[in-house]
Amino acid sequence: MIATFSVPTRGKGLHNITQQIADAVAKSGVREGLCTIFVQHTSASIIVQENADPAVLRDLENWLSRLVREDEPFEHAEEGPDDMPSHIRAALTATSVAIPIMDGKPALGTWQGIFLWEHRTRGRNRTCVVHVASD
Repeated sequence: MIATFSVPTRGKGLHNITQQIADAVAKSGVREGLCTIFVQHTSASIIVQENADPAVLRDLENWLSRLVREDEPFEHAEEGPDDMPSHIRAALTATSVAIPIMDGKPALGTWQGIFLWEHRTRGRNRTCVVHVASD
């Protein structure tokens, strides 16, 4: 089964999409298998990260912003000073993740959640594709 959904972002930051993924898995009827989540953009990422303490997400965002700064002189600058840094941030993270399905649910650990990581300063609508497969 393949499904898509849109994530409206408000700008840089991590957006929890765990429930949308769990809903897609439940709708598929797959009890055991694999769920792949892919973001159809080159300036956003998909990650699995802690979902309990929001300070973790803030620390990740702050650290990555220091690592890939927007005041660097990039050749690709037509779409604004945050565009090329966003592409680099997406390249350093991931545009997809695969998560096992057990008992009809994503097999996430107790503290894990699935996040879309928006790397652009201005909010956008991001499209995610979910592929649920079984043997």
